[in-house]
Formats: sequence, C-alpha cells, structure tokens
Amino acid sequence: MLDPERGLSLTIARVVQRLQGSSLHSQLERQARVNLHKPEIKLESLKEDIKDFLKTSGWEKKLQNAVYSELNVFPSPCHPAAPPEHIKEPLAYMRKAQGSWEKRILKSLNSMCTELNIPLAQKRPANEQKELLNKWNEMGTDEPDLSLFRPVYAPKDFLEVLMNLRNPNYENGEQPSFRNHLGLIQVPLKVKDIPELKEDFSELGLNIGQLGIDDSAQVPPEFFENEHVRVGQKVLAEQDSAAAQQYVRQGCPTALRADLWALILNISNQPEDILYYEQLKSNVIQHNLLVDSLIYKDVKLTASNDDYYFVFEDYLYQVLLCFSRDTSVLEHFTYSSATPPKSYIQGKLGMEEYAVFYPPNGVIPFHGFSMYVAPLCFLYHEPSKLYQIFREMYVRFFFRLHSISSHPSGIVSLCLLFETLLQTHLPQLFYHLREIGAQPLRISFKWMVRAFSGYLATDQLLLLWDRILGYNSLEILAVLAAAVFAFRAVNLMEVTSLAAAEAVLADLSTLKVMPLLQIFLFATVT
Repeated sequence: MLDPERGLSLTIARVVQRLQGSSLHSQLERQARVNLHKPEIKLESLKEDIKDFLKTSGWEKKLQNAVYSELNVFPSPCHPAAPPEHIKEPLAYMRKAQGSWEKRILKSLNSMCTELNIPLAQKRPANEQKELLNKWNEMGTDEPDLSLFRPVYAPKDFLEVLMNLRNPNYENGEQPSFRNHLGLIQVPLKVKDIPELKEDFSELGLNIGQLGIDDSAQVPPEFFENEHVRVGQKVLAEQDSAAAQQYVRQGCPTALRADLWALILNISNQPEDILYYEQLKSNVIQHNLLVDSLIYKDVKLTASNDDYYFVFEDYLYQVLLCFSRDTSVLEHFTYSSATPPKSYIQGKLGMEEYAVFYPPNGVIPFHGFSMYVAPLCFLYHEPSKLYQIFREMYVRFFFRLHSISSHPSGIVSLCLLFETLLQTHLPQLFYHLREIGAQPLRISFKWMVRAFSGYLATDQLLLLWDRILGYNSLEILAVLAAAVFAFRAVNLMEVTSLAAAEAVLADLSTLKVMPLLQIFLFATVT
C-alpha cells in the first residue's frame, strides 16, 4: 500500500508535470511577466503581489479548475515499485483478455482491408480534397457505396468475450465460482450493494429536489426549479468546476446545461482550441482512412435512422472524422487497459521505427460508436466546441464501456453490478428469465455499452448524463438498467422466451429516468 503522504506528493508532482506542458501554464507565465512591470508590484512583496493579481483577475480559478480536472481524469498514483502496466490494469488476466480482444478486432479490420483491397490510409487526390472541403457542412447528402463494409464488431460480440472471462486463481468447477452468482459474468470483482449505492448517490434521495421529477410532495416543482436555476446561474458566475460538478447531481436546467458541462469538463474553446480543430479538419481533407468508411457506415446504420438524431448527421461526420485523427486522444491509453493498435509501413512489419498508431487516435469505431456524440449535438452547435466536449467525455468515461478492465466504471463491473442487483433484489424475476433462456444481461448490455444513447428520449438521457458527470462515475448506468427491469417486472414474469422479454423492453423512450432511479435505490427493501 502507498502511504497517504507519499501518495499526495506523487499526485502533486504528476499534476504539476502535466500542467507545465499545457497552454494554461504558458498563459499564466505571460500574465505574470506582464504584471511585473506594473507600479503596484513591489520587489520586496513580489510573490504575494503576483498571487493577489492571479486571484483578482480570475487566473487562480482557472488554475484550480485545471487541477481539479486532472484529479478527476487520472487514477490515483500506484506504488513507485509497481510495474507501469498496473496503472493501466492491475489484474493480469484482465490485461491478457483485453490483449486477445484487440488482436481479434485487428484481425477483423485487416481481413476487411485484404478482401476489399483497400489501403488503411491514402492521400486524397487534389480534386477529391477540394470536393470534400466544399461539402464539409453537408456530408450527410453523400451516398458512398458502403455495402461491402461491415462494423468491426457489435456489442453482442463483445458480450460473448466478457461471458468467457475467468480468473485463473479460482476453481472452474461445476458450481458458480463465487457468491453463487448465476449471471453471465463469472469474475469475482467487488461491486456495491444497495446500502453503498444509497450512500454514494445520496443526492438522489426521495426527500431531495431533483430536476426530472414531476411531483415532489414537499416542494412544488416550479419553486424548486426556479431556485435551482438561480443557484446554477451563481455557480456559472463563480466559474468553479468542483461546484458545478456537485450542482449537476440534482440535474441541469436545460438553458444552463451546455455551459455547466463545459465548466465541469474544463472546456473553454480558446482560439488555440479552434485552431487545433481546424488542423484536424485539414488532416481529414488531405487523407482518406479506412476507418472513415466505418464511421460513415455506423452513422448511416444508427443515428441516421433515429428520430431524435438524424438531423445531426453532418455534425457526427465532422466530429468523428476529426476524432479519428486526433493524436492527443492517445494520452488516455496511459490509464486505459487498452493499447492503441499499430500499423507498419509496407514491407517493414514488426520493425518499431516504421510503426505508426492506426487510426491516429488509437480508437477503432464499432457499431453504435457514433451514438456517444449524437446527444451532445443538442447542446453544442459550434463544431469545435462540440468536438472538445465529446473528446473529453470519451477520455473520461466512454472508453471504459468498450474495454476489458476491473475499474468500477468499466463495462465488466457494470455488468456484474447489474446482475448482482437483479439477483439480490428481484430473485424471482432473475431466476424466471434465466430459466427461459433470457439472461437479463443479454438485453441490458447494449443499453449500458451505449450509455443508453438511442434508447431513452433525449431529455431523459441528458438528465442521466448529468449524473454521470456529477458523480464522475458510470455506475448509475447499471443501476438504471436494473431499475428498468424492476419497473417492467410484472410483464417480464409472463414471458416465456428471450424474444418475448426483448419485446417487453424494446421501447424505453417513454421512461422517466429519475423516478425509476429513486424508487429502485431508495424504496427497495434491503
């Protein structure tokens, strides 16, 4: 174990090191230099005077937000003697499973390359570059022939892999290997029970005002909403990321959501950010990647057919094509169990000096990937800001939904949490569905992998994502999945097949997220 003092000093050192390479650091340096020449700055009290200036001019708050952002994203430091792969994933069998899964994805991608005789990347001819630039804002009108392309994998393929995960230190006998868990996930990870979840999500309590609840017994909804809006405006005026994160646990007023999320994620859309986005766009114009076709195909198969999101088709192409070229995304692989795939220059296979990451951001899109972006299009209409928000949401949260790890917000833990909640609190329903061959996780997995995007009505989805940001955790996805089964339990007890169970749960668009969560967490007898 790492003692607290040593852990704190390592955290401070890491945050300082990371901020030293940031644009904020150079801006602070520039401001400090400018102020050295001001008459009110005295040599004998230089340090204190500069500190006072930073406080009064708002730079101290920006620095605090940057530090808070680093603490939210990066994991706690490991013991100095721990090998580097432990930062990515401490359990060896999880690392091995993730490695095997990555090989399978690459095999699928490479076989598509070979079958279609298409290179992984190539420079676009000048006329094609010009054409793409001209239609950048209306790419949705393009109808390329994508019939030969197929998604590299779909969520159901990923679930099959997770079902076969085993800890080699446990007996693989006939009996389930731990706590009589009868679900599909058979790895012994620690997940929370209802009392622990109640404590963690205490702000969702029945006696606490929430946006997204129509009928509060104690406080008329319009009174709570007016007061909540007033507090939200104050939080925005203060420009404090930590306060904003605490505030959104009770939900975001629609008019303030875009600004509050940007504040929590520490996104300010500075001129250099806009320039960076334009550079990514330029990379898209110049080079054609095989993954571009996978992105096109995914948008056509998902968002384009969705009543809420089809209008954002152009935005989705712009954001996702730029995202595939963004090498800054590679940074999240230092704390992700995944490893970015490499491509080698022709004829130089295995020679590291001729290797490049492919795609440049290290992320191969799968079926449904574009649905991580789609809901954000309701909030942000400026492409560069929409892009930054999505990238930050991805490197904080979404990557955990399609990589194998033991992290509490990782998809394996979410699946196990969902099955444990259901088996513990709705045992009859759980056993009934299991007996008829309709394991609940087979139905709920796709909801969790997509963070419910495309399944809930957008206003309800945004209320759910408020809480993901507020609690800096994806565990609420598993709780909601269990709550949906609890809500439809009477109908599900009548079904006799997986198809019938899926039909009962086919449409979640009428569900109200907050009452479901509150009732499941705080009205469940434990």
